[in-house]
Amino acid sequence: MSTAPKGLRLHIGFFGRRNVGKSSLLNAITRQQVSIVSEVAGTTTDPVEKPMELLPLGPVLFIDTAGIDEEGSLGALRVEKTRQALERTEIAVLVAEPNVWGEFEDRLLRDFAARQTPTAVVFNKCDLSSPSEALLERLQAAKLRVVQASATTGHGLTELRAALLDLAPPDFIDSPAIVGDLVGPGELAILVVPIDKEAPKGRLILPQVQTIRDLLDSDALCMVVKERELRTALGRLKTPPKLVVTDSQAFLKVAADTPLDVPLTSFSILMARFKGDLAAQVEGTLAVEKLRSGDRVLIAEACTHHPIGEDIGRVKIPRWLTQYTGVKLDFVPMQGRDFPPDLKDLASYKLVIHCGACMWNRRQMLSRILQCQQAGVPITNYGLTIAYSLGIFERALEPFPAAMTRYRTLAHKR
Repeated sequence: MSTAPKGLRLHIGFFGRRNVGKSSLLNAITRQQVSIVSEVAGTTTDPVEKPMELLPLGPVLFIDTAGIDEEGSLGALRVEKTRQALERTEIAVLVAEPNVWGEFEDRLLRDFAARQTPTAVVFNKCDLSSPSEALLERLQAAKLRVVQASATTGHGLTELRAALLDLAPPDFIDSPAIVGDLVGPGELAILVVPIDKEAPKGRLILPQVQTIRDLLDSDALCMVVKERELRTALGRLKTPPKLVVTDSQAFLKVAADTPLDVPLTSFSILMARFKGDLAAQVEGTLAVEKLRSGDRVLIAEACTHHPIGEDIGRVKIPRWLTQYTGVKLDFVPMQGRDFPPDLKDLASYKLVIHCGACMWNRRQMLSRILQCQQAGVPITNYGLTIAYSLGIFERALEPFPAAMTRYRTLAHKR
């Protein structure tokens, strides 16, 4: 469990004013000194993360955040970091003192509700005082889980753990498959894995590793080849594979070598379904047809690797998209959690092209999609964009009937 990727962990965020005991509660529930604890308000600055196993859920990631009531210019930066943490939070824990409740707490509850984030309200320091009956009734009427606790005495920690288990999203407990449902037990998938300059030495990249594990968990068969060996591998099989999955950068070569009766897609498109909303990103891809000279296109990459050679986001996608559209576009790359800070800035882009977000949890990718929808900006995915630009979009969507139907319906309306 300790080596499970962060993107596969349930993200549990602790939010609240300064000095209400968020860090103390986190230390108490993890039974470790995860965060620095001090009587000085504002000790926690950047979010602090602690991966651990919370049985019977499994791997989780606790996030301790700075006080939402930080002041001054530095405080504003800390609050922004806290709000970024909110975007990836799957369960929110609002920590308050029993006798302190106001607009800060109500605003946080509105933020959680707007994102449909399951929320527990924890009144810490209940060994010193208790919340009013009127406040408890109001929170319970809003169907919020309320826990009275003390990080000092340990009171209420069992109830808090139980609340976290009850609030866990069903899709985390019953985690969706990456590809196993498309292949089936006893059937074969061929994974095409190019080894290029950006492939980590001695390792495969995360989407490839996760896809292999998912196939094994689904009792499916798996064959891994490089793009140059695909034709040979197919020729040696007595029965065609149920699916071929390729790195998006090798789409043309793999499409040429894969028989038309064998379904084909890419790791990136699998990630669009697993981490985000495939149908929404399929719809976003059609915005490529509306791009005009000078339009701004945001290339958003979740991880922060150092780009080298023919980088897919900075070189290959801009080249393929420019060749397809025939116009000069203004490509703006962003990495990690960097993203336009407000909807007005985001609305200045005509299209957002996002990576597969293999390093993120699904909540964070869905938050990005929601931000784009609120700003009225189409959002698509690396693999979808590449397939569309290269003229093999329908073939890449063939394994996903619902997404294919959505595409054909929208394409017919154009």
